[in-house]
Amino acid sequence: MIRAHLTIDPHFVVGPVNRRLFGSFVEHLGRCVYDGVYEPAHPTADEDGFRRDVMELVRELGVTTIRYPGGNFVSGYRWEDGVGPREERPRRLDLAWHSTETNEVGLNEFARWLDKVGCELMYAVNLGTRGVQEALDVLEYSNIRSGTALSELRAAHGSPEPHAIRMWCLGNEMDGPWQLGHGTAESYAQLASKTARAMRQLDPELELVVCGSSGAGMPTFGEWERVVLEETYDDVDYISCHAYYEPRDGDYGSFLASAVDMDRFIDSVVATADHVKALKHSTKTMHLSFDEWNVWYQTRYNELERITDVDTWPVAPRLLEDAYTVVDAVVVGNLLISLLRHADRVTSASLAQLVNVIAPIMTEPGGDAWRQTTFFPFALVSSLASGHTLELRLDCPTYQTALYGDVPVVDAVATHDAEAGATAVFLVNRSQTEEVTLEIDATHLGDVLIGSVQTLHDEDIHAANTLHDQGRVGVAPNGTATIDGGVLRLTLPPVSWTAVTLVEPSSNGVAV
Repeated sequence: MIRAHLTIDPHFVVGPVNRRLFGSFVEHLGRCVYDGVYEPAHPTADEDGFRRDVMELVRELGVTTIRYPGGNFVSGYRWEDGVGPREERPRRLDLAWHSTETNEVGLNEFARWLDKVGCELMYAVNLGTRGVQEALDVLEYSNIRSGTALSELRAAHGSPEPHAIRMWCLGNEMDGPWQLGHGTAESYAQLASKTARAMRQLDPELELVVCGSSGAGMPTFGEWERVVLEETYDDVDYISCHAYYEPRDGDYGSFLASAVDMDRFIDSVVATADHVKALKHSTKTMHLSFDEWNVWYQTRYNELERITDVDTWPVAPRLLEDAYTVVDAVVVGNLLISLLRHADRVTSASLAQLVNVIAPIMTEPGGDAWRQTTFFPFALVSSLASGHTLELRLDCPTYQTALYGDVPVVDAVATHDAEAGATAVFLVNRSQTEEVTLEIDATHLGDVLIGSVQTLHDEDIHAANTLHDQGRVGVAPNGTATIDGGVLRLTLPPVSWTAVTLVEPSSNGVAV
C-alpha cells in the first residue's frame, strides 16, 4: 500500500476562487444545441422549446459562465442569421463541422436560456471571416439599451432589455490552420487589437479575451503568445488556453497524469505574459481564460466521423459524442485540481462542451437526459470550492510515465472559506493498481470535523453511464475517513477522485 502525507495551512494562499472557473461551452456543433438544449417536440420542452430536463441538470452541474456560439463554428458565423423571425432565417453551410445550420437558435434565444439556468454569457465574435464592424454591430445589438438602430432591432425581435454581455472572445483558435481566416500571429494580433480598441470606445468596461494557442503542442506555441500579447497587452484582459487529453496506445499512466501537462501549459503562458508585462513596464497582470478543456477522443473523430460529401451535410449530426468512463472522470477531476491550483492567474475556464458533444450531459431525442461520469467531479468542485485556493505540502511517491517523466501518485488541491468555516480538499489517486493511505494534517485549520467524503471509483475503470444504464457510475461516501487530533486519515482506491469537506463545529456544515 502507498502512503502519502498532505499538510493544509490556511495562511498560505494562492488566490481567490473565481466562480467563472466553473464555466462551460455551447457551440453550434453536432447535437449540442439542437436535440441538446433545444428540442421543441420533447415532452419536457418549455414555451421556448428548451428541454427542462436538461436545464435541471445544468443547474445541478453548477455551471456559471457559458462560452457561445463557438468554437470553430464562430469563424464562419454571421450573427445576424440567428435573430429576427425564425421563418425568415437562412440555412447556411457550416464549414467547420461539415453540417447545415438552421439558425433556429441564435443570440436572443440563447440569452433567454441562460437566464433560465442562471448562467453568464461569454460571447465570441467572428474574427475569421469578419472583423471590427461586425463586432461593433453585435455589441450594439446586445448591450445598448435603446435609441439606436440595432438596439431597437433587438427590441423588435422580442428582447427589449439589453443582454449586458461583459466577457467577449476576440475570435477562436486563430493559430490553427483548420480555422477559417487563419493567419500569422502578427496579422491576428493587429486585427484583435483594432477590434478591442473599437469595442472599448463603445464600452470601456468590457472584459476581452485574446486568442492564445489552441494547444501546447502547436509548433507556434509560446511565440504566438509573445507576438499576440506584445500587440494587444494594453487592449485585453485575458489570453485564452485550450487543451484536450486522451489516452494514446493504451498508455493510461500518462493519461492519468494529464494535469501535469496542463500545469506546465499554464506556467508557460504565465511566464510569457509576465515577460511581455516587463517589456512594456506595465502594472497590469494578464489573466488566463482556459476556455476549452476536457477529455476528448479526437482520434475517433479524425478516423471515423468527419463528413465529406457537401451534398449530404446534415442538420445536427451525432458528432463527438464520447461516452466517458471512470478513468476519464478521474482525469477531468484532476484537470479541475490544476485549474484551482492556478487560481491566481486562471480566473475563467470553460469545460468544452456542455451537452452531447464531448459533454457531461447526454440526451436522447424524445427521451432521457443523463449524467456522464465526468458530471460528478465538476458538480462537486463547483458546489464545494469557495474562498481561496491554498498552497499545499504534499509528500508521496512518484511513478514513471512515458510522456511526463516521474509524476506524483497523488495530486491534490484545497480551498478554504474562512467566512463559512469550510475547507474542501480534492484528491486523485493515479495508481492503476494500488490503494493510497493518505494522512492529512489539518491542525492549522483549528478544530474541524469531517463534513463529507465522496469518492468516484469503480473496479472497472472503463465503466460508463449510458442510455440503458444511466446510474452505473457515480460518487459514493468513502467510509474509510477518520479524524483525530486534527489529522484526517483515509484510503484512496486506485484510479479514483475524492472530495473531502472539513467544517468548523460552529459552522453550518454537517459533520459525519
